[in-house]
Amino acid sequence: MNIVVVGLGSMGRRRIRLLKQISKELIITGVDSKKDRRKQVEEEFDITTMDSLENALTAINPECVIVSTSPLSHATIIEKCLLHGCNVFTELNLVNTGYETNIKLAEDKNKVLFLSSTFLYREEISYINDKISSAAGTLNYAYHVGQYLPDWHPWENINEYFVGDKRTNGCRELFAIELPWLIKVFGDIKSFSVLSSKNSKLPINYNDNYMLVIEHGNGNKGMLAVDVISRKAVRNLEIFGEDLYLIWNGSPTGLKVFNYEDKVEEVINLYDNIDKKEGYASFIIENAYKNELISFLEEVKGIKSARYSFKKDIKVLEIIDQIEGENI
Repeated sequence: MNIVVVGLGSMGRRRIRLLKQISKELIITGVDSKKDRRKQVEEEFDITTMDSLENALTAINPECVIVSTSPLSHATIIEKCLLHGCNVFTELNLVNTGYETNIKLAEDKNKVLFLSSTFLYREEISYINDKISSAAGTLNYAYHVGQYLPDWHPWENINEYFVGDKRTNGCRELFAIELPWLIKVFGDIKSFSVLSSKNSKLPINYNDNYMLVIEHGNGNKGMLAVDVISRKAVRNLEIFGEDLYLIWNGSPTGLKVFNYEDKVEEVINLYDNIDKKEGYASFIIENAYKNELISFLEEVKGIKSARYSFKKDIKVLEIIDQIEGENI
């Protein structure tokens, strides 16, 4: 199978590395307009690279394209690939530009249009979902997701990549990562209230922290704090109710459930092997990124369907627009 990876920044290189782990039969070509990125990928992964998508589509005629460019460029690239007859995997879009067009185009062309939602492929989320589904009564949760924006890409100025743009800002990306699994696990969002502000001196023109109180349609309730100003990268989740007490620090070894019969806290181990890349926070592991690529390839082969979709993402992006207080 021929696969083209468009965008050879950190995410594009991650996708290439994982694809090479998945199968040696995959023929991978990288595409990026920047010569230094192409050279780095050629040396690191021993693959061919090209400087334009158009040339790659014509020369290679790939079955699949992985879109790992900046979010605002996705819609045009996706449409171009679908028109060429390719199945498409894309990173988070953060805006709904081209959604209706590309959804219909994928259906008309009978091609897979796959949207990344990495946390839905975490083993911990599957476990949490099972525990909540089997718990008696409704539950509450408190969840804080915080990261310091300058630490995301220390090698780049904030305003030189997508987090500097209000339309694709850092808090918006965190919401786009977290809300799909929160909705999956706790239920559709019925209502919420928001407090937000800009507390930092970062050179950004959007709010850098949000606090939400959320009511889900099934009676579950949650407190969600999202920010890009926490100097320590954190994901701290606490779920509590009469039938369940669970905490998770976002890491593969940080999931714990309180056994209220024996009055002890039990560590839940879900991984035989943890793929962790040096330099990333403890809660960023490669396993889920790999799992969703496998899911994409399985959907292309007709084996199973994805856990997330563009249609679901439309609703999530609408919620994020409401959280931000304006349609941007």
